[in-house]
Amino acid sequence: MAATGTPMTDDPAFCRRMLPLVSRTFAACINLLPRRLAYEVLIAYLLCRIADTIEDAPELANEEKYRLLHAFAEHLDSGSMAAIAQVFSHLEQIGPDQELVIHGDRVLREYRQLRSASRRAIAPWVVEMCQGMADFSCDSRLQPNAHGMQALMDLGDLDQYCYFVAGTVGHLLTELFAIHHPRLTQRHYVRMKQLATSFGLGLQLTNIIKDVADDSQRGWSFVPRRLCEELGTSPEQLLNPSHTDAAKAVMARLINKAQRHLDDALMYCQTIPRSAYRIRLFCLTPLYFAVRTLSRARHDPRLLDPQHKVKISRAEVYRTLRTSALVAPTNTMVNGYYRRLLGNQYSAPTAPTNSR
Repeated sequence: MAATGTPMTDDPAFCRRMLPLVSRTFAACINLLPRRLAYEVLIAYLLCRIADTIEDAPELANEEKYRLLHAFAEHLDSGSMAAIAQVFSHLEQIGPDQELVIHGDRVLREYRQLRSASRRAIAPWVVEMCQGMADFSCDSRLQPNAHGMQALMDLGDLDQYCYFVAGTVGHLLTELFAIHHPRLTQRHYVRMKQLATSFGLGLQLTNIIKDVADDSQRGWSFVPRRLCEELGTSPEQLLNPSHTDAAKAVMARLINKAQRHLDDALMYCQTIPRSAYRIRLFCLTPLYFAVRTLSRARHDPRLLDPQHKVKISRAEVYRTLRTSALVAPTNTMVNGYYRRLLGNQYSAPTAPTNSR
């Protein structure tokens, strides 16, 4: 038996069991998709989660992360993750994410069972994610300074980092959607590809914004150093009460940046044909969660308080799920609910005409 309680011979059950353990939110969303597509997205997500867990392991030296990420990318289509699993099996703290890496060969076996078109849709983006994460882990500009703080240098770094960890996912999903839905035409596909990076960046920036205080306390700043300096503060001082005004200006700049990307994400969702209702719903749900979270962050005076969490309530989550299902078929209602969650901070972009 695996430590998760799933027989070692039942790889599909293992993968399905692991998903809610590593991400309850994604587990809720994935069930919105048609069954076959849902399973392929599940496997793709677990592959990305393995890469993210390697990149995020505080116990590993940056050079070790670089080596393991490249090894994982190289073993997608053949070979074993045994050497990577061995490293993670000796970590002091082993939770669901680490368990996923330790048993990563089970995910790889399921990935290799997917049809070739789906593997071709997934592999390039997982490889690019791993290579980008590896390069960031060993970037000499991002090493800890005299205060022990690691920080991105500028907005270009932020965009590039978000692309590797989330923009790639937007493209991966777009490729899978194109395979699975026959009414998704070349016109839809081209427009969705234009917006796929922005979709990923909007969701990732929202996560970064709500977690700034937590990241700062563990010695990391995704808030770029040059942006902080431009507005009269630094990553080290961002939580300092004496820098409140400058910190608010920094966060406002990031929130506006995230909002522009979420506007693009809305256009992405509206481009998906109505006949792909379940795909539209799958994409709209995390978008609506993100835009509501961003709206809260914009108005929360305790956004940078380490003792405070910016989050939407469970009741809001259920209400958003129900409402998303109702508005998804028509772009007018999709747009209206987006603006409602946003609190009318912006005029949402003009929606394309619904495609059948």
